[in-house]
Amino acid sequence: MASEILYPVMPLFLKQIGYSAIFIGLLEGVAEAVAGLSKVYFGKKSDATGKRLPFVQMGYTLSAISKPMLALFIYPWWIFLSRMIDRLGKGIRTGARDGMLSDESIPSTRGQVLGFHRSMDTLGAVFGPAIALIYLYYNPKNFQALFLIAFIPGILAVVCTFIIKEKQKITTKLFPKIKFIAFASYWKESPSAYKKLITGLLFFALFNSSDIFLLLRMKESGLSDTEVIGVYIFYNLIYALSAYPMGILADKIGLKKIFIGGLFIFAIVYLGFSFTDNLFVFVALFSLYGLYAACTEGISKAWILNVVDSKDYATATGSYSGFQSICALLASSLCGILWYTFGSAITFTVTSIAALIVISYILSWPFWNKA
Repeated sequence: MASEILYPVMPLFLKQIGYSAIFIGLLEGVAEAVAGLSKVYFGKKSDATGKRLPFVQMGYTLSAISKPMLALFIYPWWIFLSRMIDRLGKGIRTGARDGMLSDESIPSTRGQVLGFHRSMDTLGAVFGPAIALIYLYYNPKNFQALFLIAFIPGILAVVCTFIIKEKQKITTKLFPKIKFIAFASYWKESPSAYKKLITGLLFFALFNSSDIFLLLRMKESGLSDTEVIGVYIFYNLIYALSAYPMGILADKIGLKKIFIGGLFIFAIVYLGFSFTDNLFVFVALFSLYGLYAACTEGISKAWILNVVDSKDYATATGSYSGFQSICALLASSLCGILWYTFGSAITFTVTSIAALIVISYILSWPFWNKA
């Protein structure tokens, strides 16, 4: 909720104070790179020490601290610093959190458990933008006060972590030495199934830029700030309602089928964004986009966890995030450049084609039939 109060507001806020699509793309790309690379290091640290909760608590604390920072200054370096602290917090907590969820599941229920997590996480992404929407309805263009409001649920999230009880694990090293780019070393020792899966996921990530560009596209088409946020809320509602059922369905009929279905929906949505300026079409496309997210976010993590050893859960997902972060930096930067040079239509069409290529890649490997 705390993060999502600000997520749909950030592109509107940055556009209002004069920042270009290239700056926004670079900001989001670097932010996601920080998150992804730190996920690797702290995910492996969590596996090695056998501890999950301290990383979760520290991660939520840093993200909470970053929220009110933007209420103070709007200098580019300060905005970068705030985003980096927020994403570092995400990086610290994510691998440990996923490991904690995995410890509470088995392969046959992993899609369901992670799908339920995505539903609850995204439910916060419904309430957060709703708070922003109500606030902006009465205080249009006054974005900075929202950064203070977002601090409240951020702190409440930290408080909630102190009621969590985690399983204790026996480890041989209490303070192991871990390189910050540990994802490179895990790639060498990871199973072949992991490598094949990650290759497809990373190619997709290389073209899958930040959702902020979808919000900018709606703003470009003439929608008001409240309409943009309203459509984003609808997307998150569809996502929240669909993630858990899709996780259950994936456990029954196969992770591969649900994931490929999600990529196909993604291709349709991005192609649609290339050619429409209509509010109702945007609503329809974002409802489909919610289904895409439900079919891929938790499902991809469940798929990864099903092809690696249990002792490497946080390391495997963290390593994927490390590679993904580099792709995210390139994707958002590339998207900003394409947008600035050729416009939004070409940008989204290229992304749609990339998703279709990934579908073909997944279908070409006999391994995927086992998923």
